[in-house]
Amino acid sequence: MKRKDDFETRRQHLKDLTEEQLEARFWELAEKIVEPMVELAHNHTSPSTERSVLLRMGFSSLEAAAIVDGAITRGLLGKGAGHLVYRLSKDYNLSIRGAGLKLVQGQMWDEVMNIFAGGEK
Repeated sequence: MKRKDDFETRRQHLKDLTEEQLEARFWELAEKIVEPMVELAHNHTSPSTERSVLLRMGFSSLEAAAIVDGAITRGLLGKGAGHLVYRLSKDYNLSIRGAGLKLVQGQMWDEVMNIFAGGEK
């Protein structure tokens, strides 16, 4: 089976573009293709992803699970569990580990809720 050669027909809209214009067009199309994936990753997460982030921040799997469960219970998982710990640490002048352990112990969740009450991402 021989493929019909329609290259000349398909390239009509590109034939008068310079190398720079072709490159710009390529990156424009590449961005359009990737945009939905970036948006999906930015707006969606999962408990396992958030536990993984916390593990990389130095928390044990049990500690990470407790923080993620607390975030889910309060509807904050979309903010990012690591982000919750980071902001609590920053806003209350605690170490990252100290802030996370407070959450593991069930403390300072009201403060976290207040931090993110303004719709901050």
